Amino acid sequence: MTVLGSAPPPVPTGHPLVRFTEALEALLDDAGAANAWTMSPAELQAMLPRITRARARLDEVELRVLREADRQSVGDTVGAADTPAWWAHVTGQRPAAAKGTARLASRLDDDNHATTRSALAAGRVRVDQATVILDAVEALPTELLPPGITTDAEAHLVHLADLDGETRFDAKALRIAGRKILEVLAPDLAEAHEAAVLEREEREAAAAAVLTMRPDGHGSMLGRFRIPVLHGEILAKHLNAIAAPRHQHAVATGSATSEAVEPGETRVAKPLRWGQAFLEYLETRDAAGMPKAGGVPASVVVTMTLESLLGGLSGHETAATLDTGEVISAGTARRLACEAGIIPAVLGSGSQPLDLGRKARFHTPAQRIAIALRDGGCAAVGCDWPPGMCPIHHKTPWSRGGSTTVEDGVMLCPRHHTLAHDCRYQLKTDKRGKVTFSRRT
Repeated sequence: MTVLGSAPPPVPTGHPLVRFTEALEALLDDAGAANAWTMSPAELQAMLPRITRARARLDEVELRVLREADRQSVGDTVGAADTPAWWAHVTGQRPAAAKGTARLASRLDDDNHATTRSALAAGRVRVDQATVILDAVEALPTELLPPGITTDAEAHLVHLADLDGETRFDAKALRIAGRKILEVLAPDLAEAHEAAVLEREEREAAAAAVLTMRPDGHGSMLGRFRIPVLHGEILAKHLNAIAAPRHQHAVATGSATSEAVEPGETRVAKPLRWGQAFLEYLETRDAAGMPKAGGVPASVVVTMTLESLLGGLSGHETAATLDTGEVISAGTARRLACEAGIIPAVLGSGSQPLDLGRKARFHTPAQRIAIALRDGGCAAVGCDWPPGMCPIHHKTPWSRGGSTTVEDGVMLCPRHHTLAHDCRYQLKTDKRGKVTFSRRT
């Protein structure tokens, strides 16, 4: 019985590809024992391109063998789900990567892509270039094109990517050329085709947009995102404007006369400059440009004591608390209260709100913030809806003379707010401000 991942059985050595693999392994053994530092600059210059071409040719052999292995379902003999799964297991690859390579092997096996397959086998294009060429050709509106156009398009893109040619387009330049290929071969159809390709890519990019964040437990938030090109360019424009030397000099000195790094000053790497610019970008957003949640700008509320706000003059200062539950130092909270787009909620000795800094012009948002800090979300017993998703309910209905005050307002989620206005229910508020509902009899 064969176990998944066990050593493969001996194979006959008569097939040319088997003999090739054995010879290649022997040659690689010799290469592994050779020192590159003994080579001359002329030898290095000549060898690197040859190795790149050889790798492309070896990739084509691997893809050809993988395609045949998949066709013969070699993974079945050891109970694997399929050939890519078996291949991933015995070679330590990610299953998703193995499946992607198997798909590429299947695409190259199509006779319609013989030009690209031959170029890869000859080492004239790399795998990443071949993938872009196939993507571009397969995206062409074949139903609208005269016979032979797709073959000509593939040949033209291979020519642009040819490592032995004059242009040698990389994968990025090749993708752009592929999108505009009809401008060369069928100009009358080019504009409509490019528009269709762009619309599809933008639609797919918007649907696949993701952003994830998580605290690392050491004061930082780690994350990653994938967004459409348009939104990425917008963000890059904003960050570049903040990270520009003129802007940074103005922030540091109050003068905007400096255009570049001063002599002797160390230039900071772009990722670090963008990181600092992103922090400034988030901290200085004003209320006018923010989305609203629960009727107020989606701002972070920082709760701190009066002593901490004044700088701990009594020798006692405590950490400030964000409305999300996280804590920050009192020093950071004081800085934010002075210069950033946050809302400081200052508490007196009795933990009562003394002042609510407002970013909005009107008083209502500040009232909502005070109620949110007091209720912490929906005030109904057993409900955990957050403040941003809860409207404010008048304890005494406005139609009956109720006033819009913090004391007369209570935060309820949409469901409990509906019950509060349902004549079949009555509500009671206990000493802690919690609300209970009961059905009238």
